[in-house]
Amino acid sequence: MTVLEANEVGFGYPSFPVGRDVDLSLAPGEVLCLLGPNGCGKTTLFKTLLGLIPRHAGRITLDGTDIKRLARSEIARQIAYVPQAHTAVFPYSVRDMVLMGRTAHRGLFASPMQSDGEIADRALETLGIAHLGPRDYTRISGGQRQLALIARALAQETPLIVMDEPTASLDFGNQVLVLRQVKKLAAAGLGIILSTHNPDHVFICGTSVIAMEAGRTKASGPPVDVLTPALLSAVYGVDVRVEILSDGTRVCAPGFDSAA
Repeated sequence: MTVLEANEVGFGYPSFPVGRDVDLSLAPGEVLCLLGPNGCGKTTLFKTLLGLIPRHAGRITLDGTDIKRLARSEIARQIAYVPQAHTAVFPYSVRDMVLMGRTAHRGLFASPMQSDGEIADRALETLGIAHLGPRDYTRISGGQRQLALIARALAQETPLIVMDEPTASLDFGNQVLVLRQVKKLAAAGLGIILSTHNPDHVFICGTSVIAMEAGRTKASGPPVDVLTPALLSAVYGVDVRVEILSDGTRVCAPGFDSAA
């Protein structure tokens, strides 16, 4: 079982620390959500967990091995990454973009095999965007590009996926689609860590949550225990209510002062 762990991790850029003392653990079948406002360090933490930028302190391991000792190709076969935004320079087709997820298994300059194409096609079908396969990736909407990037991560066939705000550019219907897919992928045994600004998304699909503020963990644990009105109000700087619907679903609402 592939497990990603971070212990007392400090992260940031040269001469510019962003966060510190972050602990987390992600195993297959789990959905760990990073929740916090803009600028709290979620994206920088993700890049650090993936070994894209060096950590400032602490330890990050993949199956007990420090990621410093792993080649990029080894990490890529264990963790797929869905970035927050992406614009291709060349007019690849959507299918070709998804097919690039197979590079982790074939090598950068190796030609894809028929089986790779079949895996890419299945990933497109899973996300409901098979009809976009022949389209120019640079000429589809931002939301469609995000779905294509998630399909590329699925084609990479890794046990863990890191998603940096996967619903940020999507309309309401596509947000629901992605969150449903996150739950399905976790139920199928994948481990997913995703960042979001929206606490409702955590209630929908998260098995655990880390609430971040100014680069540090403010609270962590099961969403129903962590995401209290007091915690959310402190993190976002506005009054927040947590309501429980008749089916038990929790939703958040701003606590507007009716007398104002």
